[in-house]
Order: sequence, then C-alpha cells, then structure tokens
Amino acid sequence: MVKKNFLLCIALALTLVDTTAQQLTVGQMSITVESSLNPQHKVPGHLLTDGYDGPIGIKLRGNSSLGFNQKKYTIELRDADGKEVEAPLLGMPAHSDWVLLAPYNDVSAVRDPLAFQLWRDMGHWGPRTRIVELTLNGDYRGIYILSEAIKRGIDRVNIAKLKKTDVKGRDVTGGYLLRIDTYNQDDATFTSKVPGIGEGNMTSQVIWSCIYPKKKKLQPEQFDYIHNYVDTVEQVIQSETFADPERGYARYIDVPSFVDYFIHTELSLNADGYKRSAYFYKEKLNADGTGGKLVAGPVWDYNLAYGNANFANANNLEAWCFEGASNNPTPAMWQRLLQDPVFRKAVKVRYKALRKGVLSNKAINAYIDCHAKLLAPCIGRHFERYPELLVSEEEKEQLMAQPFGQFPPMGGFQMPDSLPLFPGGFPPMGDFQMPDSILPFPVGFPPMGNFQMPDSISPFPGGFPPMGDFEGFGGGFNAASMFAAYRVSSYDEEIQILKEWLAKRLAFLDRNIKRFDKDWEPRIQELKEIKMPQWFR
Repeated sequence: MVKKNFLLCIALALTLVDTTAQQLTVGQMSITVESSLNPQHKVPGHLLTDGYDGPIGIKLRGNSSLGFNQKKYTIELRDADGKEVEAPLLGMPAHSDWVLLAPYNDVSAVRDPLAFQLWRDMGHWGPRTRIVELTLNGDYRGIYILSEAIKRGIDRVNIAKLKKTDVKGRDVTGGYLLRIDTYNQDDATFTSKVPGIGEGNMTSQVIWSCIYPKKKKLQPEQFDYIHNYVDTVEQVIQSETFADPERGYARYIDVPSFVDYFIHTELSLNADGYKRSAYFYKEKLNADGTGGKLVAGPVWDYNLAYGNANFANANNLEAWCFEGASNNPTPAMWQRLLQDPVFRKAVKVRYKALRKGVLSNKAINAYIDCHAKLLAPCIGRHFERYPELLVSEEEKEQLMAQPFGQFPPMGGFQMPDSLPLFPGGFPPMGDFQMPDSILPFPVGFPPMGNFQMPDSISPFPGGFPPMGDFEGFGGGFNAASMFAAYRVSSYDEEIQILKEWLAKRLAFLDRNIKRFDKDWEPRIQELKEIKMPQWFR
C-alpha cells in the first residue's frame, strides 16, 4: 500500500511538473562574500552548486522581508572580469539572473513553487524553481527556493529584444515587460490615469514600471509608446463600449491570459493580488497586423497567499481579490472586466476545464505531498536554524484566542498612537502598507534591512532600533508573526492546514463561478481619485 501511494504521488505530480524539471532531491548551494550585503548594490562573491562554480554578484532583496532573520537574495552569474555569464543551475535553462527566495513567512515552503507551477501548467511561462539548502560564508541559512528571475529571454519571458533604433512603426510596438509594484528612482514609471479601488486606501494611484527595457536603455519614443498603450487599455476598459468585440478591450489585451490570471489570483487569495508584483508584457505587432496585445503574467510573490496573511482580506475565505482591500489600490480594470458577461462566461468555461486537471483537488494535493516528501530529510535543520517559525501548543492557543481578524500582526506588539505622522493613531500594522510617498522619503519607502528610521518620528526613547537587525521590544516582537494569519507547532500541521484551506477556497470558487453567466454580479466600487493627506506628503 505504501509503494502504491508513493507511485500515485509521483504520477499525479507529473501532471503538474514537467518530467525534465522534476526535482527528486534537495540541492546544495554554497556562497561566499568578502563584504557586507546590502539591498542597493551587488557585491562580489562566489557560488558553488550543481551547474556552476564561479564568481557572482549578490545583493539583498525585498522590502519588509529585509527585517526577517532569513533574507532573500538576487544573484547574477559573472566571469572573472565581472561580465554576465549564463549557466544552467540545478538543471534549469541557462541564464545569468537568479533569485533565492526565503520561505521564512511560509512554513510550508511550497506556496511560491506551487503558484509558479500552476501558472506553467495553465499554459504560460512561470519561473521554474529548485529547493536548496544554503550555506553563506560557512553559516547554514536553511531551506531556500532557487527561482528563475522574471527576465526577457528565449527560456523566460520570450518577447522581442528592443534595440535603441526601434523607435517607430512596427519596431517600437514590442517587446516590453511591465510591473505594478513598489519602485525606485532607477525605474521608468508612470501613473495610471484610472484611479485604483480599495477601502481605506490613503491614495488611489496605481504606478506602473517598465522593467524591460531598463530605464537607462529605454528610448523616449519607446517609453511614450508603452505609456500611451497602457493608458489606452485602461481607459478603453472603463469606456461605455468596453465590451464591444471590435472596439473594446479585446482589441488591446490577450483575453485568455487575463482570464487565467484572474482564476489564478482568486484561487490564491493573494494579499498582494493584482496590486503588487503584478507583471504584464507586450510582444511586437506581427507583420500582418495581428498580435502585439498586452498579456497578463507571469506570476510572482505568493508567500503571503493561500491563507497565509492576516491583512487585505487574505484570511477571509469568501473575499475576492479584485474588489480591493485596505493596503494598496487595486487596478480598477479587473472589476470592470467582470461586468462583461462574455468575460465572465470565458472565466466559467476555463475554470471548469481546469478543475478537471490542473486545479483538481487531487492534483494539487499530490504536488503538495510530493513537495513535503522532498523536504522531509532537511526540514528539521531549517527549523533548528529558525526555531521561531514554530510555536508551542500553549503559545498557539494564546494567539488563537484573539478575536478573528485581530491576530496580533507583530507578535503581540501594538505601535503607540503617539507616532507624530499619524494624528489619529497609527494604523494597525497587519492591515496597512506604508505609502511610498511618505514625506521623509521622496523616492519611496527605503528597504527596511538597510535603513535607520529617523529618530525625529520615533515614539521610542533613544530612537528607532535598526530595522534590519531588530528582534524585539523587550522580547515582544516576533518577525515570524508579522503577517501571519495563524501559527503552527509542526510542519505536518502546516501542510494539513494548507490543504484544507485550498479545498475550502476551491469550493467557494466552485459555488460562485458556476453562477458567472447567470445571476452573479460583481460588487462595484465607484472610481474616485484619492489624494494623499496633506500631513502625509
């Protein structure tokens, strides 16, 4: 019976994982650096792993996660002269750019790999991943997810390479890689002309970034083209003729990709869904005038998805991501698309087909089970390195005794209301996203792992502690609880909770998407321009 179950696990997993990329063992990675790591610039280092033994550039990545004990990293493979080189790390297609994702606030360590795999099996390119154990300068750092970075390339986002001379006609129409997310002064950004939606947002501005071509290589004509194209897409979607098959949104967007992106995001109930780490790309127009539309995807950043977050309605099984939340403005185009019966019918048909295969409970559970089996030999070492990830039964009972939706987002700590920036009291930190336009930081909120909060706005005697190395206010702060919707005492408990959550979420979608072409109507929020409060500018 054990052998039969194991073979069934492998067989079902192969419906989700292509056989050439199936990982059967946890990889090993060793990195050495001679200088301190930072989030701004890559420092020289050396990487040893399956498929590569040579120089790299490496830096910290993330925002709030920079305050976690386990850091994320961006890696660039280099030659002896510092130029980029490509290599097939752990059997994945060769490239120079890679990411080490830290599953610190995902005890299962499966949420990102699962999300990426589902997207690939829905027929799109998504980052391939490998599970590795990382040693940095001889120090064991635990389990990591080695992931392909979202970059242009034949084996990644396969869009045309734009040259500096591609500034008119069909040449300027593609390819572009875009993102809705936080940004910095090195990004080519523009603000949507359509206000975002959400309840309690301090601003309705949605900021787009063109990340390929990079700002330093992006020509003015190219920037104007893609800026105007996105403006057209969003304004057409909000127009009275938006559903017209010839003049409406279908003329400008790749509808099947938007349908899949909607299904994928709503299944995940991602706290950042649609509004953070939201990628799109635009291919070059074909010679016959076809193609060249805006495509939704690839997907990225799902460590706070699948029931794992305590903010932005992410712990409400009957919430919809497209309706917006209280942390960041959600692009309004999603709620508008759902007002078209044709789009909703397409969602229903596609969802019904996916539920018979890729999104079946059986297939998803098989992937999770095989992932857990893969991690079994090393998960104990990971928890020994980060013991705060698990809590005792007594601690868990104390935390769960809190009223639903009031799980203490920072391990029991409540920011004092005396913080000068917020006259009405500091917003609950588990339900609040610091706006990038906060007064002291004109180019965006600085990475937390490399920043000292100005003492002039600190409610603490002596000023704020360094945010990247901070462990507690008298032991009360626990970074592992910052975004958590629940805590667990064992890995097996985490896996069981995740599988049960997915079953309930799929049942919710089954009930509602079934009605998409009948009596179901989206809850519509009126578009309203929200200016940042004067005291917060």
